[in-house]
Amino acid sequence: MTAMTSHQSDSDAARDNMIRRQIRPWNVLEPRVLELLAELPREGFVPERYRQIAYADLQLPLGHGEVMMEPRVEARMLQALDPQPGERALEIGTGSGYVAACLSRLCGQVTSVELHADLLEQARDRLGRLETAERIQLQGGDAAEGWSDGRAYDVIALTGSLPELHDGFHHALAIGGRLFAIVGTDPMMEALRITRTGQDAWQTTSLFDAAVPPLRGAASKARFRL
Repeated sequence: MTAMTSHQSDSDAARDNMIRRQIRPWNVLEPRVLELLAELPREGFVPERYRQIAYADLQLPLGHGEVMMEPRVEARMLQALDPQPGERALEIGTGSGYVAACLSRLCGQVTSVELHADLLEQARDRLGRLETAERIQLQGGDAAEGWSDGRAYDVIALTGSLPELHDGFHHALAIGGRLFAIVGTDPMMEALRITRTGQDAWQTTSLFDAAVPPLRGAASKARFRL
């Protein structure tokens, strides 16, 4: 067995172990999500020094205080958002590019916004190698208070937390669109799904407890709670 084949075998085994021991036990049962996680090599998005633990149940540092969320949290987020083919997705906090890659496989067009220029360029390099690269648009900017580019999104994923829920993203949702946000301050944070049910109507569903670092700027710019 060659070194490359051995490495690939180890990676496949690690991905399978992640799904069996982390993802499925955390009630992620959507076949499309499970298939995606089994196929997409997460280690290709992890900083070099952490690649040996790419599939561990850990948050992995990316720099600037940013992290990759635990695989089980990413999986629950994708399942809750339920991206469909042809839908348009917005990600706030590109980070490693892994979630953008996942969204590009599950839906249509993806816009991903990152505050830090170096993380954005690293993600651009990783995502540019994907078959779905043409579906992904990367933008730099501070989106802690919301993002409005004139588009309506079916899916919005916030990969950093908000100290308080504000309405900066609500109006960017299409009718029927879903927003995933982790809200609160450490150690009391809650993952929420907000669904736009009408022109001026939203439904909020509590999903699970989780804790991730805040979106940069969110801690000092908290707005009113809905």
